[in-house]
Amino acid sequence: MDNTFSDSAYLNMELLRFTTAGSVDDGKSTLIGRLLFDSKAIFQDQLEEVERASVKKGDEHTNLALLTDGLRAEREQGITIDVAYRYFHTPKRKFIIADTPGHIQYTRNMVTGASTANAAVILVDARHGVIEQTVRHAYIASLLCIPHVIVCVNKMDLVDFSEEVFAGIQKRFMTFSSNLNLKDVRFIPISALHGDNVVGRSTKTPWYDGPTLMYLLENLYISNDYNLVDARFPVQYVVRPQSNEFHDFRGYAGRMASGTFKIGDKVKVLPSGFTSTIESIRLFKEELESASTPQSVTITLSDDLDVSRGCMIVPVENGIEAGQDIDVMVC
Repeated sequence: MDNTFSDSAYLNMELLRFTTAGSVDDGKSTLIGRLLFDSKAIFQDQLEEVERASVKKGDEHTNLALLTDGLRAEREQGITIDVAYRYFHTPKRKFIIADTPGHIQYTRNMVTGASTANAAVILVDARHGVIEQTVRHAYIASLLCIPHVIVCVNKMDLVDFSEEVFAGIQKRFMTFSSNLNLKDVRFIPISALHGDNVVGRSTKTPWYDGPTLMYLLENLYISNDYNLVDARFPVQYVVRPQSNEFHDFRGYAGRMASGTFKIGDKVKVLPSGFTSTIESIRLFKEELESASTPQSVTITLSDDLDVSRGCMIVPVENGIEAGQDIDVMVC
């Protein structure tokens, strides 16, 4: 696979953030390693290091899980403790993967990795089916309003790629998830260890006519997942270079949480309530006419207002109400 791009082409590629979830030993780290390996997204020296570590551990094969399990305790125990982020791209899309732990005591770490995800890949061990941790992770995906959930029934090689086993797990998951806020749920039978239906289609599942995991990740339609109507810009950082070129520059950096802002839009800064007009929108050195979710940009205003980290820039006509009383569910 040719992963060579120009800088401009890479910057303009659509980004998909997804998280892995599932119980301990369901194969999350192995699946991520398989995705990286089969899509040729790892360097030769990384692979050689993993091969050496696999031999040292006494594994019978190259343990691709070691590509994501970076902590010493993780490699010794063969589990994931911390959230491991991995970045790669294909000719169609950029990806940020959050490999999250499976143990119940590290469930809070799964919330961290899932908080910004467009999709959740939930692994289920084909031998054990839907268990308590599967339900817990599906509930968290629903609570965080993750738009897309991909249930990968892993270790199908250990149940002889049985269609009946796969169908039973699919039925069980849909039964309990029907009461959750999961809008788009897909199911894929895979073997992360051997690569079946991960990047390449498996000949061992002739009864399955759906996409491979990589094809689905590359082609998930996520444009409609964003609120493009209500413009909201939380300020994360105030940019003051104080250089000769930008001596009086004062910009507000952040990520468009929703909607679109254009140069000339009349805006209000919350919680102060002061109003101004958007003077410029910058993406690094490039000046833009507009910015839409989920772009990260720097906005300047035509007036010198007291704007700091934590303030919210909203339209004058379509703002939000500021108050002190909230009703919220917190993880």
